[in-house]
Order: sequence, then structure tokens, then C-alpha cells
Amino acid sequence: MAVMQVKTLRCYVAIALMMLFYFLPQVVQANDTIIIRKDARIDVLVAKQIAVNKRLSMMTSAGLYKGYRIQIISTNNRDAANKAKNDVLTLFTDQKAYLTYQSPYFKVRVGNFLKKEDAEKFRTQLNKYFPQGVYVVEDAIEYTMKEDDELIMHKPHVIKYHPTNGSCRSTCLY
Repeated sequence: MAVMQVKTLRCYVAIALMMLFYFLPQVVQANDTIIIRKDARIDVLVAKQIAVNKRLSMMTSAGLYKGYRIQIISTNNRDAANKAKNDVLTLFTDQKAYLTYQSPYFKVRVGNFLKKEDAEKFRTQLNKYFPQGVYVVEDAIEYTMKEDDELIMHKPHVIKYHPTNGSCRSTCLY
């Protein structure tokens, strides 16, 4: 008798599974549209976080920015290094010059450039006055972030999702 109850139970389970697989595709293939309304403030917060992440990726642990300078001289003669620094400051009053000492050399570097292309352009000008050993080097530079660099405003959107084909469409509210 118990064997017959188990067989009957198996039969009911098999019928229930067949009905589930028969009706399930009809439920999934509904032609409804889901509309997601996103608050415009989320876009502003995302833009701010992107700006913060970008700024942090460009900074060193000392709080300076990663950038480029042009090295015009590397010598063990302090007087020659000071003369080169003074010459640069007289010729290019809009640029800063930095004199550093890394034993046993004094190095004079010029400028604060975020992009290597900008440093290369200025290097060609410096080559006229310092024909030997002028090249672009990576360095921690002084830079002040502008307000335009920090915040990018986004317009609010409505996103429509169509489960039938899995597509999304974004529409601007303005």
C-alpha cells in the first residue's frame, strides 16, 4: 500500500512540474514596460564622486599632483645649477624653477605641467637657450584644481525597460 502512495505522489509531482513548465514561458513573455524614474540629484552625486576619484588618482601621497617638469641641468656644481635656475627665471618669468639636490647632483627643473604634450611644447622653447640635456621628467607638481574641473552637471532622465526584448531606452526630461 505504501508503494502505491509513493507512485501516486510521484505522478502528482510530475503533473505539477509539467504544468509549471507549460505556464512559465507565458508569464515571462509579458509585454509590460517598466518605467524607472531616476532623481536628478543622483546624477549630480555621481558626477561629484567621479570628479573626486579622478582628482585622487592624479595626486601623490604628499598632496601634490602627478605631472611633468622639464629638467634643464643635472650637475655636481652648485654655482652652475644656480646660474641655470636664474637664467630660466629671467627668460621665462611666467614659469617656476626648482633646484633640488640628489647626492651628488644638483638638478634644475622648470614648470608644472599636467600633460606631457604641454611639457614637450615648452621643452622646444627651452632647447633654444639650453641646447644640452633638456628633457621632460615625471614629477610631483604644484597645481590648483579649477572649479570647472570639479563638477559636471547632468540632466535628469527617465529610463524605460522592456522585459520582452531586454532593451532599455533613456529619455531626457528637458
